[in-house]
Amino acid sequence: MKFSDIPSHADAKEKLRHMIDSNHIPHALLLEGPEGIGKFALARAAAQYLHCENRQDGDSCGKCPACLQHQAFNHIDTHFIFPVVNKDRISDDYIGEWREFLTESPFMDFRKWMTYLDSPNTQPAIYVKESEDIIHKLSFTSHRSRYKVVLMWLPERMRIEAANKLLKQIEEPFSDTIFILVSNNSNEILPTIYSRTQRIVLHRIPDNEISEYLTSRYPVSTEDATTLAHLAEGSLLRAGELVTLNSENKKFLALFIELMRKAYQRDVKSLKAWAADVSALGREQEVRLLTYCMRLIRENFIYNLHVSSLNYLNQEEKAFSANFARFVNERNVIQLMEELNKASIDIAGNANGKIVLFDLALRVILLLKA
Repeated sequence: MKFSDIPSHADAKEKLRHMIDSNHIPHALLLEGPEGIGKFALARAAAQYLHCENRQDGDSCGKCPACLQHQAFNHIDTHFIFPVVNKDRISDDYIGEWREFLTESPFMDFRKWMTYLDSPNTQPAIYVKESEDIIHKLSFTSHRSRYKVVLMWLPERMRIEAANKLLKQIEEPFSDTIFILVSNNSNEILPTIYSRTQRIVLHRIPDNEISEYLTSRYPVSTEDATTLAHLAEGSLLRAGELVTLNSENKKFLALFIELMRKAYQRDVKSLKAWAADVSALGREQEVRLLTYCMRLIRENFIYNLHVSSLNYLNQEEKAFSANFARFVNERNVIQLMEELNKASIDIAGNANGKIVLFDLALRVILLLKA
């Protein structure tokens, strides 16, 4: 992973470069910020830059033996620590799954990591056995590089016993050892660990930079990328998910249009069939559809203000909204949102989807006439 592979975070990249180039690297560094913005990718890039044998223009070369080993996740002086689900196992026991996960999800989708661990009902953690193992590894001198680097993902999931065991190493590590911790929620890190780190706080990525990232890597139009970037709320992880869900959103748009048209026509028979079709999608998709509908109601209300910079609709959504938006107004927008939200809560709570959705459709009939 090179710095240039990661969108945004120019200031953080410059800080890391300066630390490494000036040889003023803190023995324990913490990258903290929201999930999905590329913090762990940045930690990987820093480790690769540190070990690179031929740095060029403020980045690792990507071609030397050290860089190639980093790209294959097997650099001998780089150690990974991450949450696992069995107190008797350590990160190395899952290294195959970990390498596959990093390849598939470079912006670190924790839910996806749970599927790799194949234990959806157990909360992963960093256990004391992990601390004992890393202390043993660090007792040996580095092999190929000047520094050994420990990359720890989610230190907030470190058990107290594990933290206490590792505390001395983080506070007074060997002279050739650097810890880089990456946290999604630094408030949950044990104070004894947090206070001994030097912190770099990373923030959500601006919408325009996410939009540029999407258009450079996915077959999406600039207009769609702008909409998706806004919905991603500063997360590269969420932006990638939204591109994947784009085909689902097309289906949701068709269902939304059908609901609104049949409700306007007061076609109760068709609305009953619509409710049955949607309920057949399954509970999770039903909830996602209702969330999508709430967004479109909100966007259609804003559409009436005729300020294009405030609207985040793709081309298909905008084509429908051009004629539909006038039916969403100050007299019904709040009630429409409340009814959609109530239906979503009921379905998530295991209510009968067909009944809830048909009831929702009947209420939309009344509200569209408001």
